[in-house]
Amino acid sequence: MSWATAWRIARRDLNARFRGLRLLLVCLFLGTGALTAIGSLTAAIEREIAASGQELLGGDLEIELWQRGLDDEETAALAEYGELSRGYRMQAMARAGEQAVPVGLKAVDDAYPLYGELALQDGRSVGAPPAGEVWLGQGAADRLGIATGDAVTIGTQRLTVGGIIASEPDKLSEGFQLGPIVIAAEELPIRAGLIAPGSMYQTKTRVAFDSMRDPVEVREALEARFPEAGFDFRTADRASPGADRFVSRMSEFLTLVGLAALVIAGIGIGGGVTSYLDARRQGIATLKILGASSGDIARIYALQIFAAAMVGSLAGIVVGIAVTPVLALALQGLLPVDSGVVIDPGAILLALAYGLLVALIFAAPPLMRARQFPAMALMRARIAPLGRDRRAWKIVAAGLVAIVALALLTASRPELSAMFLAGAAVALGLLALLAMGIRRLAAALPRPSSPIARNALANLHRPGSNTTALVTALGFGLAAFVLLAAVQTAIDGNIEQRVPEQAPDYFVLDIPRDRVGDFERLVWAEDEQASIRAVPALRGAVLAFGSEGEMTRTATLEEIPDGAWALRGERGLTYADDVPDGNTIVAGQWWGPFHSGEPLVSIDEEFAEAAGLEIGDLLTFGVLGVERTVRIANLRRIDWESLGFNYVFVLSPNAIRDAPHNLAATIELTQGTPTGPLLQALVREFPSSSVIEVGNVLQQARTLLEQVGLATLAAAGVAVLAGLAVLLGAIAAARAQRTYDTVILRVLGANRRQILTMQLVEYLLLAGVLALVALGLGSLTAWLVVTQLFEFDWLPDWLTVLAVLGLGIAVVLVFAVMGSFPLLRAKPAQALRTL
Repeated sequence: MSWATAWRIARRDLNARFRGLRLLLVCLFLGTGALTAIGSLTAAIEREIAASGQELLGGDLEIELWQRGLDDEETAALAEYGELSRGYRMQAMARAGEQAVPVGLKAVDDAYPLYGELALQDGRSVGAPPAGEVWLGQGAADRLGIATGDAVTIGTQRLTVGGIIASEPDKLSEGFQLGPIVIAAEELPIRAGLIAPGSMYQTKTRVAFDSMRDPVEVREALEARFPEAGFDFRTADRASPGADRFVSRMSEFLTLVGLAALVIAGIGIGGGVTSYLDARRQGIATLKILGASSGDIARIYALQIFAAAMVGSLAGIVVGIAVTPVLALALQGLLPVDSGVVIDPGAILLALAYGLLVALIFAAPPLMRARQFPAMALMRARIAPLGRDRRAWKIVAAGLVAIVALALLTASRPELSAMFLAGAAVALGLLALLAMGIRRLAAALPRPSSPIARNALANLHRPGSNTTALVTALGFGLAAFVLLAAVQTAIDGNIEQRVPEQAPDYFVLDIPRDRVGDFERLVWAEDEQASIRAVPALRGAVLAFGSEGEMTRTATLEEIPDGAWALRGERGLTYADDVPDGNTIVAGQWWGPFHSGEPLVSIDEEFAEAAGLEIGDLLTFGVLGVERTVRIANLRRIDWESLGFNYVFVLSPNAIRDAPHNLAATIELTQGTPTGPLLQALVREFPSSSVIEVGNVLQQARTLLEQVGLATLAAAGVAVLAGLAVLLGAIAAARAQRTYDTVILRVLGANRRQILTMQLVEYLLLAGVLALVALGLGSLTAWLVVTQLFEFDWLPDWLTVLAVLGLGIAVVLVFAVMGSFPLLRAKPAQALRTL
């Protein structure tokens, strides 16, 4: 029989509404839809970041420095490559009347922006504001209650709001801001008294190349010319590393969710195809009587399954493309992506390839068994179970190899995908072994006296039993419920349990050292019981590290070791006589008060391990152009969750106390103390300091965590739907056999209530055994997602998790009852004639 003839027969037999194959359509629809939406959106964002790198960065190359700008020689060297734009970035306070808000101050020169367009809401395209004016972000205007033409005070300068910012070309590359943006002229920070020796500020110098140049080569040339300058470079192809990392992480997570949905749903595909072919045993036997070979049978039904798989996959792709604008709209303002329809051929082809491969893998075993249907199946359809075809497992193995290869070749982090696929294989293997154990245990147990219990137990191990499929379905389905509850409650736990308990009310930056007493008296005048913690605040870069005589210059490293992020660019430095609060010495000794010997440093234990440092090794810091070498005295474990001042490097006072610097402080008020009066007093008496309301920062963190939780909820929801699809597939695959069993039992005198009770007892036994397995499997997966991927604390609410698991068992029983109703409606006489 030719393929054309096989397709003609397959098309005539194929129901227009795909009756019998709808489960296959649903399973592939879920998986390919998720993968298409994820892949298309991710590709669109990555393309936009790559294409708009110059605009997002504001130049072809950027140099960042803390507490200083480029000197004349450095400026001249950079100017050789093109036009320069310089400016400051810092935290400041903006005041209008009785209102005061922390803002991110961005002071720019007349060349800004080198690329892109800074637009105001009145339609003007502008650069740096004129002297005496500022451009205000909408958030700052809203919080201050002012508009264009009103007055605002920053530091010691009273300014006019020249316009409200509509779009800022380099916003994404500026990173996280502790307040809405305000753009001012380059000279404002100095005129307003915000910049003085020791002030905490950052300078950014950007260059627009005057000819085609490689930014990496320019960076390397500048590093070689100024190896100790402490430059922190950023190039247009890496305009926003934070956004790149966020997109990459979310893409990996969501892609793994899509793969999980396909893998789980694939089991449902196997069950659905088994049920579909089982219902056509008589048709297959008839074709064989008429001369069709086993190969012809395989071609006919393979074409039917392929047609259904294509329809389900294409439908999922269409819906995936349709929902992409909704996802893009949710990310506008956070990431550079249009809210229109995004069509990425690579993502579509990849989703289609995954869908068809999964359909092939899980449909192959039942399809190969269908080849064995003998003509005698017309007479003994329900009592002659078919054996397995070893050739099917060759097809399965080839398909699995193809999926693994495709996943690893297209993954940004192949090791993560490999771990996921290995974990999925282990989970499937464990569930298969568990199913085998349940069958053997059920066969070995003594027969209960109750006929209902006896038959329910027999259903678990008798020939033709679908225990393996049910164990897999229930295992994955219940594990999906646990995963959903554990991840969501762990994220809620991070929001509710950690952050609010340990956060101060205010952070205050740039407090002059000679006015610490005035600062404390002002705070205590508002709240006598207020807790104040003030620490010196400096910036410095690690220029060299290692043992004496074998120091490694940081500038010579081709790549920063994983976990040694503090070697990259300038970092916060402080000094102290005592061990900081929330820190624990894990190795070595603290130097104690009034230390006057060799300059020492205490470092974070995790950083020390990543950088290969030990007690007694040396670190050389560059602080305001001066090199300072210190010896490592001890290692500390830092409580990063305290939301206080946590520094990787804490030096002995004699190491850097002579460097120009100011203080930073946290203020914790007693419960019930109003915060408004203190804020106004601080802004009035310390105009050059920046006061950050922690409540607003926490609200941003809360919002971000809630968004992550919502994304995870939606993703886990896909897994739950896939798990339910598997359960439906297992029930559908067993329907024909159970119809035969039910009819025989009814002929022998069993009533509907007894048959229904028997079904419930069987499912309840399986669900009870699998509950613990699902709890372990789902919890382990949730732990990996929460702690390794999102890097949150593991804080699930176990009562909620157990309640959701109980709900999952209830859902299983509901599906069991729903699946039993068609069996109860079967008429014995009619069923016996067709069986």
